[in-house]
Amino acid sequence: MADGKFISYYRVSTDRQGASGLGLEAQRQSVTNYLNGGDWTLCAEFVEIESGRKNDRPKLTEALAACRKEKATLVIAKLDRLSRNLAFIANLMDSNVEFIATDMPHANRTMLQMMAVFAEHEREMISKRTKEALSAAKARGVRLGSPDPSKGSAAGNTVKKAQAKLFAANVTPIIEDIQRAGITTLRGVATALDARGIRTSRGHFWSATSVSRLIHKKI
Repeated sequence: MADGKFISYYRVSTDRQGASGLGLEAQRQSVTNYLNGGDWTLCAEFVEIESGRKNDRPKLTEALAACRKEKATLVIAKLDRLSRNLAFIANLMDSNVEFIATDMPHANRTMLQMMAVFAEHEREMISKRTKEALSAAKARGVRLGSPDPSKGSAAGNTVKKAQAKLFAANVTPIIEDIQRAGITTLRGVATALDARGIRTSRGHFWSATSVSRLIHKKI
C-alpha cells in the first residue's frame, strides 16, 4: 500500500514504440497496481522515448526536477533495464530523490550501484576481449588495413567482417547464458541484452532481427 505524492517515469526504446504505446500501457498498469489501495496522488508522468544512439534522458531530468518541486517520490515500472545504465544511475544518485521501482520494490541505492558496476564490468570485458583478439590477429601477420588506397575499400570490408565476428564471439556466450536461464525467444534475448547494458556492434538497442543475425553468424 502506497501513500503520498508520486511522479511516474516510463521508458520506451524507439519512437515507433512510443507512438504506438507498446509496452507503455503495461508500465502504467504496473505502477497503478503498486499504488492501488493507499492514500496517494500521482502528480505527473514522464515518458522517455529513447534511441539506441543516445544516452541522455531529458524526461528523467524533468521528472526528477518535478519530484523535488512537489516533494514527491519517483515511481518506475521497470528498474531491471535502467539499473544497468550508468547515465541513469548517475542522474538518480545525484538527485537525492526518493524512488520506488514496482518490479524491484526493495531496491536501494547500494543495490543500484552494485548492479551498475557489474554491468559496466561486463561491457569492459567485451571490449577488452575484442581488442585482444585484434592484437593477436596482427601478431599472426593478419593485415587489418591496406597501404594501397586502391585496395582500401576491400581491406576495410575485411576488417569490418573480422570485427563483426569477434563481437559475435564475445556476445554469443552471454546469449547462451540468457537462454540457459529460460529466455529462449529472440525478442526475449534482445530485451535481456539491453537490460545488461550491452548494445549491438553499432551501439544500438537489440531487436529480434539483430539477435537472429548474430546467432546465425558463422565464426
